[in-house]
This record gives sequence, C-alpha cells and structure tokens, in this order.
Amino acid sequence: MIPTLLAISFIIFVIIQLPPGDYLETHIAELESQGESVDPDKIKFLRQQYGLDQPFLVQYYHWATGFFVGDFGYSFEYDLPVREVMGDRIWLTIIVSMITIIFTWAIAFPIGIYSATHQYSWGDYGLTFLGFLGLAIPNFLLALVMLYFANVWFGTSIGGLMDSQYMDQPWSWGKFKSVLEHLWIPVVVIGTSGTAGMIRRLRANLLDELEKQYVLTGKAKGLAPSKLLMKYPLRMSLNFFIADIGSLLPSVISGAEITAIVLSLPTTGPMLLNALQSQDMYLAGTFLLFLAILTVVGMLISDLLLAWLDPRIRLYGEEVA
Repeated sequence: MIPTLLAISFIIFVIIQLPPGDYLETHIAELESQGESVDPDKIKFLRQQYGLDQPFLVQYYHWATGFFVGDFGYSFEYDLPVREVMGDRIWLTIIVSMITIIFTWAIAFPIGIYSATHQYSWGDYGLTFLGFLGLAIPNFLLALVMLYFANVWFGTSIGGLMDSQYMDQPWSWGKFKSVLEHLWIPVVVIGTSGTAGMIRRLRANLLDELEKQYVLTGKAKGLAPSKLLMKYPLRMSLNFFIADIGSLLPSVISGAEITAIVLSLPTTGPMLLNALQSQDMYLAGTFLLFLAILTVVGMLISDLLLAWLDPRIRLYGEEVA
C-alpha cells in the first residue's frame, strides 16, 4: 500500500500541475479582465511565500512530506490552510454519505431478497419496475423534484443542509436539528440510484445461488427455508456488497458532486470541483490523495472481509497436483 500511495501522490501532483500557469496567473488574468491593476512585486512575493518559484520536485517533496505532520498546504482560493478549509465540510460530507449508505442497504436488502425468493410474482414485477425507474431518473432531476415537494409539503427551505442562521456557526442542538431536517432530501436523492442498482444485483446473485446443487440438497434434507436462505445462499450473494467497500469509502469524502451543486450542499464535492477549476493545487491535490488513500484502504478491508465471509476464497492459493 505504501509504494502504491507514493506513486499515486506523485501522479496526482503531476496532473494538477499539467494545466499551463498556476493559481496566481489565473488570478492575475481575472483581475486584469476586470480592469484592476496588479502589483508585480506583490505577485513575486506570493510566489516566494507559497514556494511556486521552486522546482517541481521540491514542491512535491514539501507537499508530500507535510502529510505526515498534518500540513496539507495552503489554499490560495480561500487564503487559509487546507486543513481549515476542509474543516466542517468533511464532517458534513461524512454524515450525508454514511446515512445514505445505511439508507441504501436498509432498502436494498429486504427488497432484493423478496424479489429473488418470489421470482416472477406481482411483487417482483412491481419492485423491478421501481428499480428500473430509480436507475433511469438522473439524480439532479430527482433533486429538483424533491426540492419542490419539500418546500410545498413540509416547508423546508430549498437548498443547503441547514437553515441560514446556522451557517458558519459553532455546532449546537438547534444546528443539529436543522441538519436532520434538511438531511433526508439529499439522502433520498443520492440513495435512490444506488438502492436500485443494489436491488438488481442482489436479486441476480441470490437467484443464481438458489439454483445451485447445495440448496437443492438442503431442501431435500428438510432444512427450514429461512435457515437455508440466510446461512448459505444469502451469505454467498453478499460478495459484491463487500467488494464495493473499495469504491464506497472514497464516495464518503467526494460525495455526489452534481447533486451537491443542485441542492447547494456544503459538502466537499463542489469544493473539489472549484479547486480543480481555479488551479488551487494544494486543496485539489489533498482531496484527490484522500480519495486514493480511502480507495486503497477500502480494497484491503474488502479483501479481508471477503476471505472471512466466503470459504471459497483463500488468502493463500494452494498448488493442485
């Protein structure tokens, strides 16, 4: 994992430096387009202060080694250290993403099991139809619809994760209740497509397992249907849930960018997009490296859990004579 992350960090730094110029040059161009004058001495001072006049490898070394001491660099766009900029947005993103994951699994598991065990029933057809709708409707379109109904039916203010009076305020019981009041909208919007996809995959995997010989043998021996279903076929059908952890953990930080923009959510997705557009390289690079770390750690966790969950998977292969 360590050499992998080192290689990824180097590639990230190369990519965010590929566009011509840097943040200061972009900022100068914006000021000149607005007819404002630029002090060359001040720009030179800023380049020296933030190390933009240093060679590429020197800049990379300072940025990469700073991670070990919690120094992620300086955000030019926000004029603050990256650690302070990410602040509450990280926690709000984690709250939204974790509750969305719980919502997705809580809905997908019982529906997927019911569809597989009642194949071709009216319930299976109805749930399958709803699943296809969930996959077909874009999240941003569903977000616009939910915003309308939330405002008309429940009087919830449109956009954001809290009422305006709690913005940039320390956490309190009132702010927490305001977040909960607004939270269900992004959870339903973001979780809909994920729930529909999981239902389809769980149904297909479980149907495949229910047709295998060991299930028929268990039925012939008189095992209770519920025990037979839960102990073997369902357990074997969960492999893809565990394998998804590698991609699930990064989504906790990145969030759903387009949906977050439509709903005006103060999460990290829009911030990452703005950092890439403005060439705020340390902020963008820190986000991307966090996603890489979570991906690598998620893959490790999924591999270990798969080996524990499925006896057919072994950590070490054995030679077959």
